[in-house]
Amino acid sequence: MTDSALSYESYVRPAFFAGVFLLMASWELVSPRRLLRTGKSQRWFRNLTIVLLNTVVLRLLFPAAAVGMAWVAEERSWGLLNNVSLPYYWLKAAASVVALDLLIYLQHVIFHAVPALWRLHMVHHADLDFDLTTGNRFHPLEIVFSMLIKTAAVASLGPPAVAVLAFEVLLNTTAMFNHANVRIPRAVDRVLRWFVVTPDMHRVHHSILAFETNSNFGFNLPWWDRLLGTYRDQPRAGHEEMTIGLRQFRDPRLGLARMLVLPFVGDIGSYSFARPRRGRSFREREVAETP
Repeated sequence: MTDSALSYESYVRPAFFAGVFLLMASWELVSPRRLLRTGKSQRWFRNLTIVLLNTVVLRLLFPAAAVGMAWVAEERSWGLLNNVSLPYYWLKAAASVVALDLLIYLQHVIFHAVPALWRLHMVHHADLDFDLTTGNRFHPLEIVFSMLIKTAAVASLGPPAVAVLAFEVLLNTTAMFNHANVRIPRAVDRVLRWFVVTPDMHRVHHSILAFETNSNFGFNLPWWDRLLGTYRDQPRAGHEEMTIGLRQFRDPRLGLARMLVLPFVGDIGSYSFARPRRGRSFREREVAETP
């Protein structure tokens, strides 16, 4: 099963990406949640170009990616789960997916908490609209750091390679889903967000208001935000009227070249919650930013 997961990884993930992308793009077309504020064709070209660039970078630097590390860890008995006995294989796989999802949540929080890492993550938040292409818009250096963290976690945890592949596919799928500009009835959304991060839940995280940006960090499972106190139910301005993006980057012509240099020349703003502006507490900032 390990060898199969490793050999299938190179085309399972692209196939799922293409299928989910077409599904969500069609849903956005039929039932959009918000009117887009900027030109869709140029945004999609820039966002998908950086996705392609990131894919090439990862293939060059990490040919086998996290699935390959899981195979190596299993062969050499590295990691916790390769050295404990669980009664069922599916239980080991399920525990691995949940543990890796918690890792991604914590990693996301760290990228907001550490100013140097926030500089990289700003590329994701500088998008002035919110749709499925936003879910894969990340600076290449952030993608590299993320993969380093993930492979280190896989080596330490020792999950089955098939579980890592399933997690990677699930994470990519839910990233497109929870960034999608799709309308879901509120009653359905209330139920769904107990099991998966929904677009209305994650859209709050892309608000221009810092106290909303620093909430709802989950990408896949919604439980970590609720358990660790970072959950926010709705944006103050409502989903139709809320402003997406960052205060310091409001130019819709932010092209690929400018996105790549943004972490090195861009204004960090007041979004990194490691440094509340002018010493104000987070509650004071929330009051100050609330209309």
